[in-house]
Amino acid sequence: MRIVITGGFGFLGRRVAAALLTSRTFRGAPIDRLVLADRVVPPGSATDDPLVDIVQGDLADRLDAVFAEPVDVLIHLASAVSAECEADFDLGMSANLDTTRAVLEAARAQTAAGGPVPRVVFSSSVAVYGSDPALPLPPVVSEATLPTPRSSYGIQKLVCEQLIADYTRRGFLDGRVARLMTVSVRPGKPNAAASGFLSGIVREPLAGLPAGCPVHPELKVALASPRRTVEGILRVAEAERGAGPGRIDGGVPVNLPALTVSVADMLSTLRQVAGDAVADLVTIAPDPGVEAIVGSWPAVFDNARAAALGLTPDPDFASVVRAYLEDHADAVVDGARS
Repeated sequence: MRIVITGGFGFLGRRVAAALLTSRTFRGAPIDRLVLADRVVPPGSATDDPLVDIVQGDLADRLDAVFAEPVDVLIHLASAVSAECEADFDLGMSANLDTTRAVLEAARAQTAAGGPVPRVVFSSSVAVYGSDPALPLPPVVSEATLPTPRSSYGIQKLVCEQLIADYTRRGFLDGRVARLMTVSVRPGKPNAAASGFLSGIVREPLAGLPAGCPVHPELKVALASPRRTVEGILRVAEAERGAGPGRIDGGVPVNLPALTVSVADMLSTLRQVAGDAVADLVTIAPDPGVEAIVGSWPAVFDNARAAALGLTPDPDFASVVRAYLEDHADAVVDGARS
């Protein structure tokens, strides 16, 4: 059992890898090799775990190393993020569309050569949805809702979804698509995602730093904690195909379960959990560009397809904040009460 994680040293890649290294199995079978592929390997990230191999460099240039031995499962998390793709169209097309197609072609070549049909798990996004003036989103969104992205990032993710569906239909690979909600609270430094503030307005104040909120507080968003997101990715990866509970039925993507919350509720929860001094570090400063992107995404989801896999949303935002405090106590200043 050889498993590859692209973006293996990214925020989610590290957590998916840690979960697999803890269990050391996939669908009950022992993992023989876990390959972490990433453009950059941060200093100190090397591991002495005997299961782990590292492939460093631009993914499109290193697919020969990734597929040097048969790949049983490939979890494709590598991606340029939303605001990056809006600012640099060519970057998004190269990193998200061209590289993903190269991954699919490498998987197809393995199958054509008589190797195992690889299971390819693609991390898509809530950004595939958008409210087109001619076709507004319904009040509650499900996998049956027509995706009409309103950003280059969303378009790129949707195109990749369709490619994976066709490669799967033709038997080149076994593709599964998990549409991720905005993940909050992400640890570490801010990134270029348009939704990054949904972590920043919690993470930075808890670290004693000011944070700007670029949207009006009444905006509602769909969130998932890092823990629930990793659980969802692995559940989609491991599920058998077919009808019935716990199985992936058809080639339709799975929207991972969403917690619907307003930004105002997030800030109120931060105040309740961490105190006034922490919450007062957030300043409301609307940015029309950010609000246009994030505001085009749906906030209320029908979680039935995810529930059939045994997945549930976070119960409330307070549990999300408390999980962050538990997992990242070293990033929280003294005095932020829990």
